[in-house]
Amino acid sequence: QVQLVESGGGLVQAGGSLRLSCAASGRTFSSYTMGWFRQAPGKEREFVAALSWSGGYTYYADSVKGRFTISRDNAKNTLYLQMNSLKPEDTAVYYCAAGNSGSVYRILILERQYDYWGQGTQVTVSS
Repeated sequence: QVQLVESGGGLVQAGGSLRLSCAASGRTFSSYTMGWFRQAPGKEREFVAALSWSGGYTYYADSVKGRFTISRDNAKNTLYLQMNSLKPEDTAVYYCAAGNSGSVYRILILERQYDYWGQGTQVTVSS
């Protein structure tokens, strides 16, 4: 079992920045592929970014590429999402997730590939 707790959400103006954190506890954090997803009101949850075991491989949704950065600190059992140049369309509940990819290189981008989820943190971007 892995427990995930997100923090760092809030209200920010368009063009601003936020850093989300996801604290993990339970089984070995470093052996899981990690990801961020988000769900806007009235929409389905969507992939945002993912990161391999070592942190050496990343993948981003086109909508956030160049603005968001995913990273991890395995010593602190924490996943991060640095969000810059925020837009109103980034408004959503953001979730972190952990999945067992079976490979140090593999990235997971589908919801069904992830085994553990946090409770989410709200990000609101005003125009």
